[in-house]
Amino acid sequence: MSPGTEHAVLIQRLFEIGTIRFGEFTLKSGIKSPFYIDLRVVICYPDVLRRIGVLMAAEVSRRAGDRIAGIPYAGLPLAVSASLAGNLPLIYPRKEEKGYGTKRRIEGVFKPGDRVVLIDDIITDGGSKFEAIEVLEEAGLVVKDLVILIDREQGGRELLASKGYALHTILTISQCFDEWEGTGVVDAASIAQSREFIKASRFA
Repeated sequence: MSPGTEHAVLIQRLFEIGTIRFGEFTLKSGIKSPFYIDLRVVICYPDVLRRIGVLMAAEVSRRAGDRIAGIPYAGLPLAVSASLAGNLPLIYPRKEEKGYGTKRRIEGVFKPGDRVVLIDDIITDGGSKFEAIEVLEEAGLVVKDLVILIDREQGGRELLASKGYALHTILTISQCFDEWEGTGVVDAASIAQSREFIKASRFA
């Protein structure tokens, strides 16, 4: 199966398991969007999670990394899948510091100077990724690359680049729209409205 076909199959499966909804939604960034992608449901579909892991592991292998780090919570199962698919050591930054025991902010085995490739499910404007990057860098880890499943193409790549980080995505929302429209699973009006929204808010 060619890489293009592999990506197309994943896009169709993402639609089939209900990760995309059309309507009016408020995103974490506060932006109102005519579509919403909820990738948390992939944990219920091992075939989809496995596909994502294989594609992410292949992308990570092109980067010089000693560890991968999943961003809790949605990015963590994707990182576990990539870890298993690519035999990649995994760590993760906690959303909050443990109030007992070791009080660690990062779970897993690492040493200062290790290069870490960060993994998450989706990126919009990119702002939320810096919280995880900060925790890792404060521990002496080196972060240069992020591997994300879907880029909503709304400025995240540009913001990360402006701070010296490189974004690598498995899919873009435009690819998903093209595939869903081409196969007829989503009506043309919803796709057109969503494309216009992306175009208008790309550098918001």
